[in-house]
Amino acid sequence: MSDSTETFLDHRELLFSVIYSMLGSVADTEEVLQETWLSWESRPGGPVESPRAYLVRIAANQALARRAAINRRKETYAGQWLPELLVEENSDPAVRTESYSMAMLVVLETLTPLERAVFVLHEVFGYAHTEIAEILDRRPAAIRQLAHRAREHVHARRPRYRADPKVCREVTQRFLDAAVGGDLEALLRILAPDVTLWTDGGGKGPAWSPHPVHGRERIAKLFAAIHGHLPGRLDIRHRRAGGDSAAVLFLDDSPLAVFVLDLTPDGGQVSEIYSITNPDKLPRAG
Repeated sequence: MSDSTETFLDHRELLFSVIYSMLGSVADTEEVLQETWLSWESRPGGPVESPRAYLVRIAANQALARRAAINRRKETYAGQWLPELLVEENSDPAVRTESYSMAMLVVLETLTPLERAVFVLHEVFGYAHTEIAEILDRRPAAIRQLAHRAREHVHARRPRYRADPKVCREVTQRFLDAAVGGDLEALLRILAPDVTLWTDGGGKGPAWSPHPVHGRERIAKLFAAIHGHLPGRLDIRHRRAGGDSAAVLFLDDSPLAVFVLDLTPDGGQVSEIYSITNPDKLPRAG
């Protein structure tokens, strides 16, 4: 293995994390990571003073360019669009798992591409504003302004409560048992009055609704009605998805859906339901 290849592999997890934080798509992250590798391999000769800084600069700017393409795809996407969950453990200790929670990824989607880049580089990866200015080739004053605007936006919208993972797993199991079993009374008990359901089928998988659904009664009746159309032998497997407890529904060994729930502050009821059934976003869910 060449020194160049070894250097890239030493930084691969960090680069993947930076790109994924900016894009919220595993497939796009892998493609941008490959582009970063090609740019690294084809760089002009001579030693690189700081390979980490050099690679992060390439990755961040490639991700910014890809972000524009993702935004164009979203404009013609069938139904609701949710970020693709990274249903794996991420071993990079520099990354706070909270940054990968579904709720956080949804909030990040409301930022401009530059605001998102500045926010994740500063808040998640700890880069100073002057360092980010060098990475993104912007003036430090502009970076500070972007960081301030993004931080205020995110802090106003991010969830104030994170449930204990064990509690979240137990509530998720109870919810899915009720949903798969079509138990309307159990659903009414476990759903908060102002619960919201977000579903992403991408026109390829079943979407419970093309728009967000609000309210306990509507969502409970929706899942109770779906019960009769579900395959008979569904297997519920619990996973970690970044900062979330997630559940994956399998038919045999094929994933059908990923569910992530947010809970009320007392941990007793479900306040948000995120459901992904688009098969393009499920390969890593196993």
